[in-house]
Amino acid sequence: MAMDASEIEKLIKTALPDADVEIRDLAGDGDHYAAVVVSAEFKGKTRVQQHQMVYNALQGQMGGQLHALALQTSAPEA
Repeated sequence: MAMDASEIEKLIKTALPDADVEIRDLAGDGDHYAAVVVSAEFKGKTRVQQHQMVYNALQGQMGGQLHALALQTSAPEA
């Protein structure tokens, strides 16, 4: 079962309310997405920690309903 881009965005924004989230469906199949997530909560965190925060926000959907997510994260620039 595929996952809708709006559902991915909702999960991320629930965990990171200040986040600016952009989701693109890469293959048109609802299984392969790219996401750009910008959040002040990423400030001072490594890229790995930032990605872990996003994966945690997806509540275990990675590898299940969501097959692949190309992720780009950053804190907002001052």
